[in-house]
Amino acid sequence: MTRIVQAGPSLGLPLRAALVTLALWSGSASWAADDTLFRALGGDAGIARIVDGLIDRAYLDDRIKAKFDGVKQAALKESIRKQFCQLSGGPCVYDGETMRNSHAQLALTKADFNALVEDLQAAMDEQQVPFTVQNKLLALLAPMHRDIITK
Repeated sequence: MTRIVQAGPSLGLPLRAALVTLALWSGSASWAADDTLFRALGGDAGIARIVDGLIDRAYLDDRIKAKFDGVKQAALKESIRKQFCQLSGGPCVYDGETMRNSHAQLALTKADFNALVEDLQAAMDEQQVPFTVQNKLLALLAPMHRDIITK
């Protein structure tokens, strides 16, 4: 089990983002054996708020907003909500494209990926998701980096 020490506000976003990236790279997919994480994220409503915050930030983030050109924001939010719900042990079924197929033509870099992780963390912070719960979700998402980073 991966344990991440909370960086705290005094370390600043870059170091905290590096710690989150470390959690992504070393995470384990064993968290969703039950619905504990789903409930800790606030259930479907909590996950929807997190995803809304994430996508709203990503569409405004100068580092990555161009990657979302032509992508329907509402459809993306719904797809990611289902994915997070299912991954966290909730009752949803993600029926979207594979990460490899949906990101293949985007030429995403590690920097793009890290920017989205920072946006996700900010969205979770805004919803007052505890740091340990954030790390559990990030650990579930971690294996996807292999299919998302294509450049």
